[in-house]
Amino acid sequence: MEPIRKVYGYVTRIKEGKPQVLVFQHPIAEAGIQIPKGTVKPEEDTYHAIIREIEEETGLKNFEVEDLLAQDYWKNDDGAIHHRFFYKINVSNVPNEWEYQPTGGEEEEGLTFRFFWISSKEEVELVRGHGDYLDRIFT
Repeated sequence: MEPIRKVYGYVTRIKEGKPQVLVFQHPIAEAGIQIPKGTVKPEEDTYHAIIREIEEETGLKNFEVEDLLAQDYWKNDDGAIHHRFFYKINVSNVPNEWEYQPTGGEEEEGLTFRFFWISSKEEVELVRGHGDYLDRIFT
């Protein structure tokens, strides 16, 4: 079976000279605190997929995809193999926190995500797999 391609976005900003990463609290408690991510469509490349996912999940429009930080193969809790692509994305002039209803549809329909920034990988506990490459941001 073909791995499922997933893109993950470490949306970053510099505040008082230090990097911060955007995370969100999912309204379903078991879904925890996450970074923006999503599934790559069949004929889509990962670069365009991360742009689409960041816009759909966060509402942000003015950002720059800086770099593909990492890619790997990962076994999800349901047993599916994910080919994961982690991107670093830069933003500036964004609020310290906000709420947004994602526009991607499907299982996110009608949900509201609460976005905020973290300044270290120890600050919050992200859901499994989301913080795997945070050490490449918080060096």
